[in-house]
Amino acid sequence: MLITPGVGERLREERDRLGLNQTDFGIAAGVSRGTQKAYELESSSPDIRYLSTVQGMGVDVLYLLTGNRAAADGESLSAGEAKVLEQYRSMTEESRASVERVAEALANYKI
Repeated sequence: MLITPGVGERLREERDRLGLNQTDFGIAAGVSRGTQKAYELESSSPDIRYLSTVQGMGVDVLYLLTGNRAAADGESLSAGEAKVLEQYRSMTEESRASVERVAEALANYKI
């Protein structure tokens, strides 16, 4: 039995967000593809060791367990997001303003 309904679906969402297939995600998390699949199908429950490992991979474990996203404090970010945030924080105020304008323009761009 899973900790709460929906954990498997949210786990798949987080795996997809990180751009990994079940095999690669499972290996990184220390389980087989079959075990990863069982977690996502909600036929088996992940243990604390697994949850701790996937949190280190950038999975938002609060979201996984509750459906509520964690605050963007750096720990719940993917490696790419964390890198962008680190670079942003090292910029001058002028450079940050430029990045914000570009990001807004890209976010609003419709094809």
